[in-house]
Amino acid sequence: MGRPSTWRYINRTRVPHPSLFLTYIVYRLLRVLFNSQASLPYTSYVHVSRHLCLPHLRRQLTQRFKTAILLSYEMKPPLSLLNPSMLSGSGSLMWFRKGLRVHDNPALEYASRGSTCVYPLFVIDPHYMELDPNAYSPGSTRAGINRIRFLLESLADLDSSLKKLGSRLLVLKGEPSEVLIRCLNEWDVRKLCFEYDTDPYYQALDDKAKNYASAAGIEVFSPVSHTIFDPADIIEKNGGRPPLSYQSFLKLAGEPSFSLSVELSWMPPVGDVGRCEILQVPTLKELGYVEKHQDEFTPFRGGESEALRRLRESLSDKEWVANFEKPKGDPSAYIKPATTVLSPYLKFGCLSSRYFYQCLKDVYKNVKRHTSPPVSLVGQLLWREFFYTVAFGTPNFDEMKGNKICKQIPWNDDDKLLAAWREARTGYPWIDAIMVQLRKWGWMHHLARHSVACFLTRGDLFVHWEKGRDIFERLLIDSDWAINNGNWLWLSCSSFFYQWFCMILQAMNAERKWGKLMHLTRDSMDV
Repeated sequence: MGRPSTWRYINRTRVPHPSLFLTYIVYRLLRVLFNSQASLPYTSYVHVSRHLCLPHLRRQLTQRFKTAILLSYEMKPPLSLLNPSMLSGSGSLMWFRKGLRVHDNPALEYASRGSTCVYPLFVIDPHYMELDPNAYSPGSTRAGINRIRFLLESLADLDSSLKKLGSRLLVLKGEPSEVLIRCLNEWDVRKLCFEYDTDPYYQALDDKAKNYASAAGIEVFSPVSHTIFDPADIIEKNGGRPPLSYQSFLKLAGEPSFSLSVELSWMPPVGDVGRCEILQVPTLKELGYVEKHQDEFTPFRGGESEALRRLRESLSDKEWVANFEKPKGDPSAYIKPATTVLSPYLKFGCLSSRYFYQCLKDVYKNVKRHTSPPVSLVGQLLWREFFYTVAFGTPNFDEMKGNKICKQIPWNDDDKLLAAWREARTGYPWIDAIMVQLRKWGWMHHLARHSVACFLTRGDLFVHWEKGRDIFERLLIDSDWAINNGNWLWLSCSSFFYQWFCMILQAMNAERKWGKLMHLTRDSMDV
């Protein structure tokens, strides 16, 4: 993730790395350059930093002394020293929602470029985070405690990464568009930057933010970086309609063409936050959650650092990467899951899908042969792209009614059957073991997901796929609006694939092969 930052903050002032020797060298250079007879307070990093940044001193520094100072720091120099004309004289606001990372983050790079200060902002959204005491399991109305915890860990890791770059994460709480507009009013901002999001909820928020920013004369930069392709481009190539099969998507998409964002080694400082009461990244307890059921928390920790560690670990076994085939794999493997478990990191943007794609392609170049889409690891990323594209181009994608690509099926409306499925009380060991893992970990193997989804819908209970979708959406740590809805449409044979008997046979085969192991694992989890 680049070299550690050589800038620190003292009394909100951006100062050089705390090295007395180097600071003294800078102090002596300043004394010689400006023939100062007064005692320059070199023991104060703050004062030295301020002297370095004064415009009249910058004008008098020769290139020779600039180079000497910068080499002594052994760092990427601030833009203010290299080229004062590159600075806009104003600030940028970087609005984090997903994209909780520093690597390959074009919105963050653009916010940092040419700005005197950057405000990295995350808003705690009660819509997702507020405790619901009446929910069937700990968490909010829309998110279980595992996903909330994963998000908080990701935010803490992002804050740590930003601090290494000389910045920090500013956390506020409230309705996101209202909080954002208040910040744009309060702070000196001329650029608003955020990653483009195709989810309907964020689309509505983004429209409010963009409309306000445009009216206020604030530049808006919202690049597509959560996905490898821009879904709008694929739909345009297809005559304004989303492709409804994986193969047609691949033909339209072709090979992706993108350049990874420049790696940041420093950032402009945070500007004056005015009257805004900035929070630290909260803990579960501070949000009102009781952390007394530690055994029920997911073993997967959130954050960019953990995402990159897992990625390196997966890529280190080049033979496994080259031979990965999605239909294969053991869903009963608990100690070491049979997949990368990178889906939650992609969901929150702790890992760039573009960087992941490039890493996989680099592995493929160095092996004799490898699997191909749709079963390869690259193929799994492209499935993600496919569902994002179809979801973006299909009105009411998350519903049966009003959804042109969804079969209208008279599903059962039986809340007792739904509750039995959700609470692992069906009496089918294979199904119940999987649902226990969902509740405890918020994650399960894709074959396990296929089995329980098929069982709830076409396979046995004939309960509406939307109800199963809602439970997955709340409990999964990798719950993703486009992918979750797309998979439920698929597995209930409501769209994309209509041979329901194949789904049932797949689920039955999975139970025969791994059911006993899954049942033993369920017993070992003290359920």
